[in-house]
Amino acid sequence: MGFFGAVRQGRKDDLELGKGLWRRAHDRFHRGLDRYHQVLEGVDDDELYNELVQIANELAELSPRVRAVCVEAQKRSPSDGLDVPGALAGVHRALSKAGNSLATTAEAAAMLRLAVGPVPVGALSVRRRAESVFDQVADAERQLNA
Repeated sequence: MGFFGAVRQGRKDDLELGKGLWRRAHDRFHRGLDRYHQVLEGVDDDELYNELVQIANELAELSPRVRAVCVEAQKRSPSDGLDVPGALAGVHRALSKAGNSLATTAEAAAMLRLAVGPVPVGALSVRRRAESVFDQVADAERQLNA
């Protein structure tokens, strides 16, 4: 995305997500996703790389869902600060956990990348951490629709 594309996207994000709590939750998730993809660049083992890319693709599919939750939460409880609205505290908690779990998933992938020799269980540890991200995004959706 070029400079002007980034500016336009930033304005769209400001309109849809605000500049507060929901925008931060959305951006945290995307930073974690970007970090995971950066880790992939250093993986030399083709089999491990393919496993990690499959997980990356599944995590990337969560991105529109996270955005949809944040946009709807912003509509229901607009936020330009960091105060968590009581009615949507569970949604924020689930999104926050999802962002943290995604960062932990990227960290697990980085540890595999640094492993010496073949990795006997492949990307199993990364898969386990990614499963918690899937669960937490689903939890945010459930709580928003409750």
